[in-house]
Amino acid sequence: VDQGAVLGEGVKVWHFSHLMPHCVIGAACIIGQNCFVANHVVLGIGVKVQNNVSLYEGVHCEDYVFIGPSAVFTNVINPRSAIERKDQFRKTLIKRGASIGANATIICGNTIGAFALIGAGTVVTKEVPDFALVVGNPARQIGWVSEAGHRLDFDDSGKATCPETRAVYIIKDKIVVKA
Repeated sequence: VDQGAVLGEGVKVWHFSHLMPHCVIGAACIIGQNCFVANHVVLGIGVKVQNNVSLYEGVHCEDYVFIGPSAVFTNVINPRSAIERKDQFRKTLIKRGASIGANATIICGNTIGAFALIGAGTVVTKEVPDFALVVGNPARQIGWVSEAGHRLDFDDSGKATCPETRAVYIIKDKIVVKA
């Protein structure tokens, strides 16, 4: 952990990880083994970063985000070894409660919505709505999930109930909200 990195209370950092001096890690975060957190990366409260993840400058995770093992983030659209493009870093925002599966790739400049679920191995190339379930390469939406990560089946009136929490969700014009 480089001097100047800001770590909240109760942060756990596993061995062989490197946190750069200008990153901000919220309380109760867990950074797994063999991870890299670049300057200006921001992690909210309770973020879990599994093993072998590199979070490059421009990545911002809100509270309670889960990043699965070996997930990949980019920060430049057209990288070249011989051309420095640090002034072209694009922001990637992962909103509250979203989960990113193992080996997923997140192309920079996109937002992953709150409580969205990105399947293992998925390649995200565009915005992902709140509560969306996306899979594949490129990512395609195949459904909706609750805050607890369960698939939602909407009835004819546009309502669905989480089987675990019994919370009710409403869909209207392809936007899901918790009732």
